[in-house]
Amino acid sequence: MDECSVLIGGKAGDGINLAGQTIARIFTSLGYYAYMYYDYPSLIRGGHNFSVIRASTHPVGTHRSGIDILLAMDPTTLRRHQNDCKRDALIIFNSDIVRSDAGSGIPLKTIVEKREGSSVMENTAMIGALASAIGMEWDDLASVISHEMRKSTGKNLDIARDAFQLQVDKKELRWIGQSPGILLSGNEAVSLGLLSAGLNGYIAYPMSPSTGILHFMAAASAETGLQVFQPESEIAVITMAEGMAYAGAKAAVGTSGGGFCLMTEALSMAGMAEIPITIILAQRSGPSTGTPTYTAQSDLHFAIHAGHGEFPRFVFAPGDPQQAFEWAGHALSLSWQFQVPSVLMTDKTLAEGLYTVSPELLQAHAPVYVPVPESEGEYHRYRDTGDGISPYAVPPLFGSVIKGNSKSHDERGISIDDGEHLSSMTRKQMKKVPLMKKVVSRLNPVHISGNVDSDVCLISWGSNAPLCREAAQIMGIKSVQPVVMHPFPESEMVAATRNSSMTFLLEDNYSGQMADICEAHGIPVDVRLPRFDGRPFTIDQLIEDLWGLAE
Repeated sequence: MDECSVLIGGKAGDGINLAGQTIARIFTSLGYYAYMYYDYPSLIRGGHNFSVIRASTHPVGTHRSGIDILLAMDPTTLRRHQNDCKRDALIIFNSDIVRSDAGSGIPLKTIVEKREGSSVMENTAMIGALASAIGMEWDDLASVISHEMRKSTGKNLDIARDAFQLQVDKKELRWIGQSPGILLSGNEAVSLGLLSAGLNGYIAYPMSPSTGILHFMAAASAETGLQVFQPESEIAVITMAEGMAYAGAKAAVGTSGGGFCLMTEALSMAGMAEIPITIILAQRSGPSTGTPTYTAQSDLHFAIHAGHGEFPRFVFAPGDPQQAFEWAGHALSLSWQFQVPSVLMTDKTLAEGLYTVSPELLQAHAPVYVPVPESEGEYHRYRDTGDGISPYAVPPLFGSVIKGNSKSHDERGISIDDGEHLSSMTRKQMKKVPLMKKVVSRLNPVHISGNVDSDVCLISWGSNAPLCREAAQIMGIKSVQPVVMHPFPESEMVAATRNSSMTFLLEDNYSGQMADICEAHGIPVDVRLPRFDGRPFTIDQLIEDLWGLAE
């Protein structure tokens, strides 16, 4: 097989996420590109969990519909996913609690008890059986387990070996070469991108699916010197970050839609006070609490328009870990260059998805902007300059007072109400926008792939980009992905779609928020392809839909 899809499922507490990560690492070690999607309900305890791992000879960022190997840790997994299997699929089940006439039964509980392991180690036994089924050498599997399972490694190896030796049925994969890269989640890529741009502080209140960034940053704090805080609420999060920025520290926060709602008043303060702050907005299904562990792209209009009053901002939406790394760095750097807030949008699919990424793709570093204090004369924090960007000094500044003001103010930061000053300071802030557009236009804000000469165009944004790139490659059509959402790269998008006779636009929301933005800028969308059930598209579903609509 050149490609393989594995589904492993069980109940919460069976370690399905870790098992999926280990399987993805196994495929990567065999020379394949891997992608993992993790599905779990928002329950503290219980519920059905499963991971789908796709391995391919080419880079992938989505999963397929048909399952080649089903790993059933419990009866629910077999009942819910057996019909998703291909006709020649291999099924391996936990014969201690699952009854089936088809497939290979491995007594996971019995193996673990014999080795005096904990119940969660049943997933280790299942991984041992899988590795044997796909023809992996024991030494190679032992290397992966030793890397992934740092606690009780010896016991995990014993348990895996027992199951490895019991597995008889085979569905062998060929070893195709050296590992093509490293496994990286979207949250990890965002974290690395922020750190590469000189991040000094990360503040967050845990909220799925952004929480992985907080965990990564906390783990990295000792090595990097990063300041990491978890205060009592999202309001405290963003105001603390703005305080750090006022003092000269590059700060970022992470949240999801509900937390971003709470941050909007302070977002407006950042707009008025011209405080550089980067917000990671990891989307999930809403409104309100919604379905916290499922995906959506329904906060686009909210991110662009959140807050009261008018002020410039950046909004970016990367589609894969490489873009997440690159644009997280740009978000932090550009915020400081222009002294405006920036919002980096991800979603559950990207944030918690696991991808094989070449390390060479993570070499770019966004330039680190250093605030420029004034050298002569009285310091005016909000001095009206030709491009609207005022000098940014941080305390202490000998002989001067550095004012930050959330109320309407003059160039010195003194509160004012007269109309002439109000108009003048508003024009000063908005003078930044033309240069903001010019700068992002140099950063390749629109990605084009597939058959660039095709007159059929498939537009996507965010985590749907890898899916649409692959579909376009298979179908011989053009894929267009804007990474910059605001200020919208109008000229680049018009140029990318100009010769299209039919345009599709895929996004994970009901109303077609990106489609509305495109049409507002004179880019017609012939067919909107919305999905709003919290689940990502599969490549097979998308191609089938496109063929049907194109006929």
